[in-house]
Amino acid sequence: MRLFYILSLVFLISCNNSGDHSQEKSSEITTYYFIRHAEKVTDNPNDKDPELTEKGRERAKKWAQVFKDIDFDLIYSSDYKRTLNTAKPIAESKELEINFFNTEKLNDREFQKKTKGKKVLVVGHSNLNPEWVNYILKEERYDDLEESVYNSLFIVTIHPDDSRSTEILYID
Repeated sequence: MRLFYILSLVFLISCNNSGDHSQEKSSEITTYYFIRHAEKVTDNPNDKDPELTEKGRERAKKWAQVFKDIDFDLIYSSDYKRTLNTAKPIAESKELEINFFNTEKLNDREFQKKTKGKKVLVVGHSNLNPEWVNYILKEERYDDLEESVYNSLFIVTIHPDDSRSTEILYID
């Protein structure tokens, strides 16, 4: 009888520990770092996928220096030359692969699941970064960036109590 009681107790504890905890608060902090791609070639308005300029390649290297002490878990980029070439020096310095995000489905459930509790760099665009930050914050705080702004860094933190905070820095 005693063995039955102990086994029943173990079973109940395991059920409670393996059940659906979607209502529980996470103890993990998720931090997103959003940068825009570096300066791009603009001499052909019909080119939808331009390369970086020399200044842009230098900025991409500088971003790697800016993030030298950040231990990213993941790096995401849109699938364009300018974003990939901005992300590449950072990814190489961290020995991380570059993942692609879908520009039509920002912050979808799969992305949220993969990035929960992690430090994540996202290399995006002048319109997508503010839109994505606003989506995470659940408020319309930021407008699209001016075309000439390539030095913005949005940092968004999702805290364990599900509160969200943000700051924007400009790195020259």
